[in-house]
Amino acid sequence: MIGALYAVFPLIWLVTSAAKNPNNLLGTSMFHIDRTAIADNIRRVLDQDDGIYLTWFGNSLLYAGAGALGSTIICVAAGYAFDKYRFPLREKLFGVVLVGVLVPVSALALPMYLLASKAGLNNSYWAVFLPSLLNPFGVYLARIFARSYIPDEVIEAGRIDGASDLRLFRSIGLPMMTPGFVTIFLFQFVTIWNNFFLPLVMLSDRALFPVSLGLYTWSGNTTQAPEFYPLVITGSLLAVLPLIIGFIVLQRYWRSGLTMGSVK
Repeated sequence: MIGALYAVFPLIWLVTSAAKNPNNLLGTSMFHIDRTAIADNIRRVLDQDDGIYLTWFGNSLLYAGAGALGSTIICVAAGYAFDKYRFPLREKLFGVVLVGVLVPVSALALPMYLLASKAGLNNSYWAVFLPSLLNPFGVYLARIFARSYIPDEVIEAGRIDGASDLRLFRSIGLPMMTPGFVTIFLFQFVTIWNNFFLPLVMLSDRALFPVSLGLYTWSGNTTQAPEFYPLVITGSLLAVLPLIIGFIVLQRYWRSGLTMGSVK
């Protein structure tokens, strides 16, 4: 219960703080709520700078949605191959993938910026999207899920029936790894949605900012203009909603334990 309260407390603070007008934000109790203030704050967030927040929000959905989907497909295919195929240097190559898990993202930001700059991709959608496709931890998880959810006997039976490797992966591997697919997708979606340092390095055009970087720019104005405090807090609350909705909608796949086509 203490751990749950510790995790939920910042969200509670966001909700209660978003329901206050600028004058009461820092001078009243945390649980003092003005019912009309939250609607006013949301309206101000959506109207600020000609509705730039909606552009940032859409960018985040695009970066996180497309990036997480592409990354998950690559991870699941790689994890399936590492577990179900025997090829030279398999374990050594997998060891290289595990080394990638140990390297912090911040250490790769400058090399990725130099590569994007040389390729002419900096300050573009691709500068944020392409690096998000690489997820070594997702490959590691996918191999574990492939070993747990796909019996080798099922693959052998499909080969005996004449199915190609691609058909085996598409018709047997992917459906049986659905819980793992959803888990990796959600992990990567949250990672990309909360990504701040990479867009900070790669992007200079405000119209390309994700919501995390956009809120950071607003936060920098709070020292000279305290009226930006409610904008940052309410914008942060709105930014959390897609993550909560995603977990609620997709959590049933984690619990289902799908093993379609299991050995009889």
